[in-house]
Amino acid sequence: MTGSAYLDAASSEPLHPAARDTLMAALEHGYADPRRLHGPARNARLMLDNAREVVAACLGVRPDEVTFTPSGTHAVHLGVLGLLAGRARVSPVLAHSAVEHSSVVHAAQWHAARGGEVVELPVDREGRSSTELPDGPLGLVALQAANHEVGTIQPVEQVAEAARETPLFMDACAAAGRVALPDGWAAAAVSAHKWGGPAGVGALVVRKGARWRQPFPGDDRIDERTTGFENVPGALAAAAALQAMTAERDDLAARQHALVDEIRTRVAATVPDVEVVGSADHRLPHLVTFSCLYVDGEALVTELDRRGFGVASGSACTASTLEPSHVLAAMGVLTHGNVRVSLTRDVDRTQVDAFLDVLPEVVAAIRAEAGL
Repeated sequence: MTGSAYLDAASSEPLHPAARDTLMAALEHGYADPRRLHGPARNARLMLDNAREVVAACLGVRPDEVTFTPSGTHAVHLGVLGLLAGRARVSPVLAHSAVEHSSVVHAAQWHAARGGEVVELPVDREGRSSTELPDGPLGLVALQAANHEVGTIQPVEQVAEAARETPLFMDACAAAGRVALPDGWAAAAVSAHKWGGPAGVGALVVRKGARWRQPFPGDDRIDERTTGFENVPGALAAAAALQAMTAERDDLAARQHALVDEIRTRVAATVPDVEVVGSADHRLPHLVTFSCLYVDGEALVTELDRRGFGVASGSACTASTLEPSHVLAAMGVLTHGNVRVSLTRDVDRTQVDAFLDVLPEVVAAIRAEAGL
């Protein structure tokens, strides 16, 4: 269909050409276990070290602070629970924003089930976290770099300053490769498929001096923070994609900001009873979410998909449960009939215009079918 588009980059950006080329080459040479001593293993180790150096350079950290993981979720769990383990003698209290990704929420629930305490930090109507922290000693503060569902940039540096000696864990999965990351955090998680790398590759970054302890059964790998055989080809492809995205980040962000501004303006003007949510100014460049009153979000996604437009509805990780988005609920905005549009690097104005042309018709048809 002319103008049709995949508009769900926040779930997974299509594989970047740089990642595709690197992956195909790395599959031939990166098969050996980099922990072994023979020639193929040493070659794999060089490839893994190269991937680590590239990712570190793109994120502005040291190579020995980067550990490749099987996913961004696994990196989140290692980061949150590992920092809590390192602070176990200080405090069992984990404070996190009310709009964190489900991976952080699940880690918090796991921590609470084992005797820990969890405190939620409230957010404003744009989804921005409070910078005021609970009284008393804290074991850890967790705050995302930017919200994965509405795109709002979080005040990480201000919260880190308020936390003082308490370490801050940052979920940077939605932001890495899209915007420059803030300072002030002790550990962070990123996910390759969010920036055009292959799925099944994440990374945990633990800054030097951070008190991190392995929260799960360990392994005899060279890197104490990882378990199991690293995906060497995947790590190298992820690094290639991140390097390419970082190089084009400013130009891409400017183009996507303009397209998202157009979406925000035209949706509000052409769709009755709609609420565009999240910050209009301090946000990820490629993402926008809006909620339509009297419309079922799943029906809206299904009908838009039939017209050739792939979008997301509800929380990216809980839509399949048909539960209201905890992010939108915490913000105090409409929790049903919501659509998240996130632009890939290849989406152009023609495709955006086509989406905006068909959206009012789709919403009106669903409402009419419901007798509204």
